[in-house]
Amino acid sequence: MKKLSWSLMSLILVLVLALSACSGNNGNSAPDNASPDGSAAGSAADTPSKPVELNVFAVQDPSIDLATNKFTKHVEDMFNIKFNFEVIPGDGAKEKRQISLASGDYPDAYILTHYVDQFSQADLLKFGKQGVIVPLNDLIDKYAPNIKAAMESNEDLKILNTAPDGNIYGLVAYTQCFHCSYPSKMWINTDWLERLNLEMPKTPEEFKNVLKAFKTQDPNGNGKLDEVALSGSTEEFGVRVLPFLMNGFVYNDDRNYLNMTNGKVESAAIKPEWKEGLAYAKSLYDEGLIDPGAFTQNAEALRKIGENADAEILGAAAGMHPAIFIDMAGPRFPKYNPVPPLQGPHGSFATHDNGGVSPGAKFVITNKASEQAQIALIKLVDYMFTPEGQTNAGSGMKGIDWEDPAPGDKALGEGVQPMVKTIPSAEGEEPRNAGWSGMGHFYMPKEYRDSWVQGTDINDPANYERKLYEATKLYEGSEPKELFPFWSIWVDPAQSDEMSMLQTNIRNYIEQSALQFVTGNKDLDKDWDSYVQGLKDLKLERYLEILQSAYDASVKS
Repeated sequence: MKKLSWSLMSLILVLVLALSACSGNNGNSAPDNASPDGSAAGSAADTPSKPVELNVFAVQDPSIDLATNKFTKHVEDMFNIKFNFEVIPGDGAKEKRQISLASGDYPDAYILTHYVDQFSQADLLKFGKQGVIVPLNDLIDKYAPNIKAAMESNEDLKILNTAPDGNIYGLVAYTQCFHCSYPSKMWINTDWLERLNLEMPKTPEEFKNVLKAFKTQDPNGNGKLDEVALSGSTEEFGVRVLPFLMNGFVYNDDRNYLNMTNGKVESAAIKPEWKEGLAYAKSLYDEGLIDPGAFTQNAEALRKIGENADAEILGAAAGMHPAIFIDMAGPRFPKYNPVPPLQGPHGSFATHDNGGVSPGAKFVITNKASEQAQIALIKLVDYMFTPEGQTNAGSGMKGIDWEDPAPGDKALGEGVQPMVKTIPSAEGEEPRNAGWSGMGHFYMPKEYRDSWVQGTDINDPANYERKLYEATKLYEGSEPKELFPFWSIWVDPAQSDEMSMLQTNIRNYIEQSALQFVTGNKDLDKDWDSYVQGLKDLKLERYLEILQSAYDASVKS
């Protein structure tokens, strides 16, 4: 992953997953009590002459080798430490982590990748109460000025990291990605719009008319009606067609289907507006305007449509970013541009998920760690809360993967001082193995990400992040004023298993039923009442009650 630019790196995280809260410390200067290199200050007594050995469970990205990694060597020298990594691939990482904890033979620390696996809030509370996980509060106070400053200046970060009992059992990956924060975008072939003399659609009905034209008026000019008007995929994050289509009728969070009204949590999926949105989607499906594969295919299959070799056939596609379905270096890439949120009968919403920041923790220290090991570990992570440390860890070492900006370089964000400039890799260059990739992602607020240098040509693949940034500004602010803050609430441990089971069952039922309504396997008029009753039978009211209690507790805290 480190062969690519910073912008492409953030996109790959989304394709794997998952991803990405705003505001807070932009990290452009270290606290007064930090050392010149940005690491936490400490006395000579804190630094033993012999390297401190650290046994670390690590989820390694396929593109790096931790044992020979240049950042590994950099921090070993900086903090007088020696890593003994238990390297785990992403596949099965969660299960292997659980096995290691259950066996009692677990390491000093876990450093995970948030888009593959991390400790859930329930995990943190469980193992924290058992004493397996060490609270970090005192360590942060004494040895981690950068972490402390970040949490003091960024309330979201503090809430995410602090359990209801006041303890910090682990540290979240705070990787706030602006374009990830509005994942359910729609990309349309604007070359076809121009060819057919059509305007960018602004309403659901206009969008439907555009799709009809794509389907019936041969915009690719090959004399065949082979066009796929609209497609998508079934992956978890930002590639499904229904959220964008539904958001003109009722807010669709594409996760848990929750709305908030005056502080009360509600299910969007039983509202009359939800039924209207499904009816609209069904009308598109009935006229052959939605590719049936959008509800069954993976992103690779969607990409085969976008990159169809015989002819350009894709009119529009759902996706957080167009590289999911189109080659950025190909001639079709500039043709796909974002459709702003559609103004429907009940609003013009955009799915918002707080920038990919999710609750839990990617870093914990266990009770197997000696006092020296605990101090060394927290100092290491504190370094990764500085701009230089975060960039070296997450993106590769300075002078290898990035450098200081040159005069005239422009930052991604408006009015932001450029701070980091990617050093592009040469064609055929070997992996640089100079950073920790997802393992190194600790504190990347929007202000930090906005400081990366980006060119202004949005159709140059090197400036892909700017294309996405500009596209996302069309969606920004279209979310409801009230959102259920799933990313920041802590569910009562006594209810967490129940909540998780209800969440899974209810979500699956809503999604399966929506597909059945759209494709006609269920009738919206005849089967709607039984569908609603099915949600009640799955204890929807109990689910909302648990979430309401967690929300109310978070508001009072």
